[in-house]
Amino acid sequence: MTSSTPPPAAPSPSGTPASPAPSRAKPLRRLTARGRDETHRVATPLELFFDLCFVVAIAQAGIQLVHAVAGSHAGEGILNYAMVFFAIWWAWMNFTWFASAYDNDDVLYRIVTLVQIAGVLVLAAGVSRAFEDHEFVAVWLGYAIMRCALSSQWLRVAWSAKGPERTMALRYAGGVLLCQVGWLGLLTLPEGGRAWLFLVMAPLEMCVPIYAEKDHPTSWHPHHIAERYGLFTIIVLGETIAAATVAVKSGIEKNDALGELLPIAVGGLLIVFAAWWIYFVVPIHGHLRSNRQSFLWGYGHYLVFASAAAIGAGLEVAVEQAVGEAHLSTVAASAAVTLPTALYLLTVWALHARHFKVGLAQQLVLPVTALLVICCTFLGEWAVLAAGLVSALAVATGTILTARLVARESRENPARASSAVV
Repeated sequence: MTSSTPPPAAPSPSGTPASPAPSRAKPLRRLTARGRDETHRVATPLELFFDLCFVVAIAQAGIQLVHAVAGSHAGEGILNYAMVFFAIWWAWMNFTWFASAYDNDDVLYRIVTLVQIAGVLVLAAGVSRAFEDHEFVAVWLGYAIMRCALSSQWLRVAWSAKGPERTMALRYAGGVLLCQVGWLGLLTLPEGGRAWLFLVMAPLEMCVPIYAEKDHPTSWHPHHIAERYGLFTIIVLGETIAAATVAVKSGIEKNDALGELLPIAVGGLLIVFAAWWIYFVVPIHGHLRSNRQSFLWGYGHYLVFASAAAIGAGLEVAVEQAVGEAHLSTVAASAAVTLPTALYLLTVWALHARHFKVGLAQQLVLPVTALLVICCTFLGEWAVLAAGLVSALAVATGTILTARLVARESRENPARASSAVV
C-alpha cells in the first residue's frame, strides 16, 4: 500500500534471492516528511480510491449543471457549479500535496483519509439541494468533515516536527480551521450574499498554503504530484465520456434520433481524445521546481478540472437540445460544449504547453484552436462535430510541427539525434 521502494530480499541459504518478506511496520508511526529525491514514487491504491470517490461528487455537480443550463438558468447554474466544484477541488488538492510530503501509510493516516472520503460523499449527497433549493447544509458539512480531518493530519505533523516545520504545520492546521469558520456564512447569509462570500473565502483558502510555507516549504515530490494530477485528469475525462455516452444512449432509445445525435457523439469523442492528448503530450514534473511555480500550476488546475468536467455536462445539454428536451437555442447548447473546451485548451496551454513550445508557430497552436472552437458555436447542429474536428486538427498540427523540429535538429546535430533515439 505504500509508495516507497521495498527493501531487497535477503538471499536464501542456497544463494538464490528469497521472496520478499511482508512488511511488519508499526501500525502507528510518526508523521514525518518524505524526501523529494525518492525513487519510484507513485500513486498509492489509497490515493486512487480517494480520486474515484471524489469523482462521484464531480459527477453530481455535472448533472446539476446540465439541469440548470438545459432549463435556461445558465448563470445561476454556473455560479453554483463554480462554488461546489471549488470545495471538491480544493479538498482534493490539499490532500494530494499533503500526501506527497507526509504519507506514512500507517493505520491512523489511512483512517483519517477514509474520513475525508466520507466527507466528500456527504458533500456529493447535498449537491442537488444546493443547486435546486440553495440549501448548502450538506455541502458545508461534507466540506467541514474533509477540512477538519486534514487539520488533524497537520497537527500530527506538528507533534512530530520541530522548529520551522512545526510552525508551518500549525499554520496549516489553524488556517484550515479558521477558513472553515468563515464558510459558515453559507448557512447564515441571505441567498444574495453567498456569491460575495465565495469571492472572499476562496482567495483566503488559497492564501493558507502560501502563508504556511513562507518560511519552510513542504517536501512534496514533483514526479508524484505530476502523476497525481494526471491521473485525476484522466478520471475526470473518463467521467465526461461516461456522462455523454449515457446521454446519447438515452436519446437514441427514447427518441430514435441517431441521425441528430451522431455528429454530437463523434465531435464529443474527438474533443475528449484531443483533451487527453494535449494534456499528456509533455512531462510536466521537470517544470515543478519551486513553490511559486508549483502553486501557480496547481491552482490553475481548478480551471482544467472544472472545464474538463463541464465538457461532459455540455455534451449532455447538446444531446437534450437535439432531441427537443432542453429549453434553449442551438447556439446556447453548442456554447455549453465549445466554451468549456476553449477554456480547457487555453488553460492547458498556459500551465503546460507553453513551457515546451519552440517558436511562434508551436506557441499559437492551442490559442488559435481555442478561438476556432468558439467560432464553431455558430455552426448550428454541426457545431460540436466541427469543434471536435478542430481539436483533432490541433493535435495533428502540433505533432507535425514537433516532427519537423526534431528532423531539423537531427540534420544540424546528428550525434545528439542518434543518442536521443537510443
